[in-house]
Amino acid sequence: MSIQEIERMNTDERLQTMEALWDALCHEKNQPESPAWHSEILASRKQKIASGSAKFFSLDEASAKLQK
Repeated sequence: MSIQEIERMNTDERLQTMEALWDALCHEKNQPESPAWHSEILASRKQKIASGSAKFFSLDEASAKLQK
């Protein structure tokens, strides 16, 4: 499928196509490995939580920060 074909789709068709792609990827037998930096970030976040230095935000607060 080309970009031009995707651009001709309406929003509902694009969303249905994305859902079909995600569903297909979720059922792949050979899942790609996460890169090493993923586990490094997770370990860092777990350490911050354990030490009490992690900051948590509500969904509204996070949304407001993203809109800035």
